[in-house]
Amino acid sequence: MMANMFLGEDLILWLLLALGGALFAGNLLAIIKPPERHDDEDLLERAPVGRSLLYAALGLIAAVWALASLIAG
Repeated sequence: MMANMFLGEDLILWLLLALGGALFAGNLLAIIKPPERHDDEDLLERAPVGRSLLYAALGLIAAVWALASLIAG
């Protein structure tokens, strides 16, 4: 008899889905709607577009992969 795993057998896939979704949404929103005011002089006016798009794409790939794995298996 197999013991029940904490939070289910697909825990890593759910965590990957959450992390990928957050990475995608956070980086996309950093490009679309930068902060209105800056309290610190060291902060950038807006997020670096190339790096943010790369991280958003990686997050989207991770989320889609996790979702496909959850649906398939």
